[in-house]
Amino acid sequence: MRAENVFLKIMLWAYLVIFFGYLLGPLIVMSITAFNSPSFPKMTPWECLTFEWFDVLANDTRILNGIENSLIVGVGTVILSVIMGLAAALLLTQIWPKLRATYYTVVIAPILIPGVVLGISTLVFWDRISVMLGMSTGSILHNGIFLTILGQSTFIASYCMLVFVARLQRFDTGLTEAALDLGATHVQAFWKILLPFMKPAIGSAAVLAFLASFENYNTTTFTFGKFPTLTIELAQKVRYGINPSISSLAFIIIALTIFGALIHEVYRRHQQLALANGAPVSAVSGRVQLPRILRGNPAAIILILLALGGFSTIWFAQTYSPDVCKMDVREQKRLIQEERIRAIREQRQLEMQQKQQGSGASGGSTSAPSATQSPGQGAFGNVFKPDNLDRSTTEPKVDKPAQSPGKGAFGDVFAPNNLDKAAPKEE
Repeated sequence: MRAENVFLKIMLWAYLVIFFGYLLGPLIVMSITAFNSPSFPKMTPWECLTFEWFDVLANDTRILNGIENSLIVGVGTVILSVIMGLAAALLLTQIWPKLRATYYTVVIAPILIPGVVLGISTLVFWDRISVMLGMSTGSILHNGIFLTILGQSTFIASYCMLVFVARLQRFDTGLTEAALDLGATHVQAFWKILLPFMKPAIGSAAVLAFLASFENYNTTTFTFGKFPTLTIELAQKVRYGINPSISSLAFIIIALTIFGALIHEVYRRHQQLALANGAPVSAVSGRVQLPRILRGNPAAIILILLALGGFSTIWFAQTYSPDVCKMDVREQKRLIQEERIRAIREQRQLEMQQKQQGSGASGGSTSAPSATQSPGQGAFGNVFKPDNLDRSTTEPKVDKPAQSPGKGAFGDVFAPNNLDKAAPKEE
């Protein structure tokens, strides 16, 4: 039994390593390439530690403009999607039970529709609306940010609704009914009872909506107009080649995501400790006690360590210069290139010598004289000679039977007076 348990543990750890390696491996590789000096993102061979690609990213106006547009679109999508998703979830709990399945299917349908279809339909629909209203092409209905927010909200609101429905399943409707019985209005019952209960779901739905909007490409590619988002800019840059500044952007996004997750975990654990009966304290006197927020909260410790590491990295980046390392790498590349050129030249010289030796050895056996040719004749004789058609110069004269003057090869058959010959006289 013990051997089986050990085997199962080994298999479990192997599965976890493969699983997380598959998920996080590309992110780790891309993060490492942000600190390598080559102009194309690659992890091996490692050349020099550098932070210049972060400066290149900071000076890339297209990327910065795309990030700004993505943030604006993300905030607008969050507001619209959360409102529509919450309204749809509340209506789902209040609608007639026999219609809930149909209503649920209709609300979830945008998730199943391809993003390309949603983008095209959004663009065409609002263009027709602007034509019907007589608006010009510069109106808000043709604005890229406005159309992108509407196009993304059509399916992101469905995600938000699913989050709200999951939260409402644990809500006790008796609380709202009691508030109404005590004289509260429906608006007061919503703001005082239902909304505080839905706050965690609202926060989760807002984060989900922002992330879905920030990374969306299929719908946005038809609606962005003159306001390209970050995903659009990245897709356009990839067509013409990329540099490690894209890796530095990925590293920043990954770092912000990790910090956000740790902050959320710290806040959640702090709430759990606040709701507990008593704060955990050290039972042994004389121990050095951590601050209250760090007790029983490893996420806070990891967050502090990462923050210290980040500040140390920033300070090191300000003082470190990779110029000497780059010069050494450039010199090594030059030497390697010269060595390769020298090897290629030696190989070519060796091949030429072998060819010359081979032609010299075979010269006596292959250069035997062939049939005697007349002077001036080539391999094809006099075929291409200018006076080739002059048979009198190339063919020997052959004695032919003598012919009477004026007769050809057929005698007098074709003579003009052939038929006028008189018949022979009889004596």
